[in-house]
Amino acid sequence: MDVIKRGVSEIIPEEDLARKIERSIASKTPLNIKLGCDPSRPDLHLGHSVVLRKLRQFQELGHQAILIIGDFTAMIGDPSGKSKTRPSLTLEETRQNGQTYFEQATKVLSAKNISMFYNSEWLGKMAFADVIRLASKYTVARMLERDDFTIRYKAGEPISIHEFLYPLAQAMDSVAIKADVELGGTDQKFNLLVGRDLQREYGLEPQVALTMPILTGTDGVEKMSKSLDNYVGVSDTPKDIYGKTLRVPDTQIVPWFELLTDVTNAELVAIRKSLAAGTNPRDVKRRLARTLVALYHSDDDARAAEEEFDRIFIQKSVPDDLDETTLAPDEVPPTTHALLSQLKLAASNSEARRLIEQGGVTIDGEKVGGIHDPVPSKAEFVLKVGKRRFMKVIISPRP
Repeated sequence: MDVIKRGVSEIIPEEDLARKIERSIASKTPLNIKLGCDPSRPDLHLGHSVVLRKLRQFQELGHQAILIIGDFTAMIGDPSGKSKTRPSLTLEETRQNGQTYFEQATKVLSAKNISMFYNSEWLGKMAFADVIRLASKYTVARMLERDDFTIRYKAGEPISIHEFLYPLAQAMDSVAIKADVELGGTDQKFNLLVGRDLQREYGLEPQVALTMPILTGTDGVEKMSKSLDNYVGVSDTPKDIYGKTLRVPDTQIVPWFELLTDVTNAELVAIRKSLAAGTNPRDVKRRLARTLVALYHSDDDARAAEEEFDRIFIQKSVPDDLDETTLAPDEVPPTTHALLSQLKLAASNSEARRLIEQGGVTIDGEKVGGIHDPVPSKAEFVLKVGKRRFMKVIISPRP
C-alpha cells in the first residue's frame, strides 16, 4: 500500500483496495488493473506517464495491467474539462491514432502482465435496445452532478445527449473486463465512479477508483499539453528531454521527482530538505533531467545530453549534430531578417523581427543588430536563433 499510495490523489474507497489486495495475495490471483487510453492524440508526453507509471507499479507487484484503447468512445469524445461539444472522430481515425499508443506506452510499462483491448470489441456489438437499457441505469440528475456538465448547463452552453453516453460507455469497459481497479487523472474521477456504479448494476464487485494528479508542464502554470508547448514527450530525444526539463520552475522539482521518477521516498525527503536548506535548485534540476533521460534512453545518453548542454549553453559552443543548408548565391536574401523566414527558423516575418529585436539571433556568435542587417558575405556561417536552434549556412561558389 505504501508503494501504491505514493503520489496518489485519491483512492475510492481505500479500504476496498486493501481488501482486494489481501484477497489477491491469499488466493495468488492477480487483480485486473484498468487504464483507459484516449487515442484522439497518439503522442504521449510525461503528463501521460504519471498514470502509466502507477500502472507499472501494479505490474511490479504482480497484477495484470489492462490497457483499453478507446477507439469506440473516441467517436463520442470525452467531455472531461471541455466547455463545448468535442468533434467526434471516425473509427478509422481512432484506430490509426491508437496504433502507436501501445508502442509508446511500453516505454513506461513492462511488456509482461499486460493486455490490450479496443473497446469497439464490445461497444460496437451493442444494438440500440442495448444502449437504451444501458441509459436506463443512470439518471440525468446524476449526470449533471459532473462539474463539466453543471458549469455548461448553468452557463446555457449546449450539451449533446451523446456526451451523456461517454461515461456510460467507459463504464461498460470496466464491466466487460471485470476491472478490480481503474486508474485515471483527477479529471477522470466522475467517469471512474460511474464504472463502480455500473459494475454494481451488472452484479459485479465495484472497482476501486484511483486518481493521480495532473502534471504541471514546463511553464509551471498549466497542465502539460502539446498545444501549449509546455510538454516533454516520452519519445523526445535525450537532448530535448534534458533541455526542456531544465526549464521547469523550481517549485515543480519535487513533484516531478515524485511523479516521474523511481527515486525512493527517503530520497524524496532528502531532496526536499536539501532544497529547503539552500541547495542551488539548478543542481537538483540537472539530476532530475539526467534521471528522466536515463529512464527513456540510457545512462550514457543522459551523460552525453548534459555534456552537450554544458558545451552549448555554458561554454557557448556549437552542437555536434548541426543542421546544414546550402544556398546558391542568387538564393541568398538581402537581410538576415528575410533569411530567417526563408529557412523557416521563424514562423513568420513578425516572429523573425521580434527575435532579432530581442537580441535572440546571432551569426558566428555576434548578435544581429537590426532587421536591416545584411546577410554576411562569407562562404559559410553559423546562425543561432533563440537558445537552442542552430543552422550552418553554406553559400555555394558561383560557377
